[in-house]
Amino acid sequence: MRELRILQAGVLDHAFVSEAMLRMQQQRIDDEIPDTLILVEHPEVVTIGPKAIRDGVEVSGYSTSIVDRGGGITYHGPGQLVGYPIIKWRQDEQSIRGIINSIEDWVMAAFADCGVVGERNEAMMGVWVGNHKVCSIGLAFKHWVSRHGLAINYDIPGTRIEDLPCCGLDVGSTTSLSRLGYGHDLSGRPIDRQRLEEALFATCEEFLDRTPSEPIEWTPVLLV
Repeated sequence: MRELRILQAGVLDHAFVSEAMLRMQQQRIDDEIPDTLILVEHPEVVTIGPKAIRDGVEVSGYSTSIVDRGGGITYHGPGQLVGYPIIKWRQDEQSIRGIINSIEDWVMAAFADCGVVGERNEAMMGVWVGNHKVCSIGLAFKHWVSRHGLAINYDIPGTRIEDLPCCGLDVGSTTSLSRLGYGHDLSGRPIDRQRLEEALFATCEEFLDRTPSEPIEWTPVLLV
């Protein structure tokens, strides 16, 4: 089973991480680095994908950034865990829908570890709890190495995400676990970034077929 290198960051600007991902994607294509997962939180920004541009979606009152992953608009900010898999998918894994499904299954298993029942919506990518979307997924590929990734909303302040038509959905359709009443797991631990990371590590082998390494603290100096 392949290793999945874990790079654990604090709060980093989306633009910085986006540039790093682009370099890492080429490094992974060239086999200069192993499969890598970046875990990070971003200062508030709304990323705008090609579909949102085609549909003429306008965003006001938020910082924005144009991105090349699929989909519409996605919120990033405090109270959200973002994971970027820079993974070279094996030949037997090379199906975009199959890769998305594996990531959805992985997130749902991590939710279950926290006592939350997540569901797939066959009409779009991501993970839902009831009628609300709580995890967005959007990837870009080059030579079957992925870039961009997933965003789990666990406790976003106010109604910053609910006020947006994320992924082309109606306003209010996308929310956080805490707003749905999932602030603690079954043992009473807060469902926060640390708890979600632990759950993702515990379920990674089963659903991504990769073994997570001991997390490495990731800073600009460690860009490799």
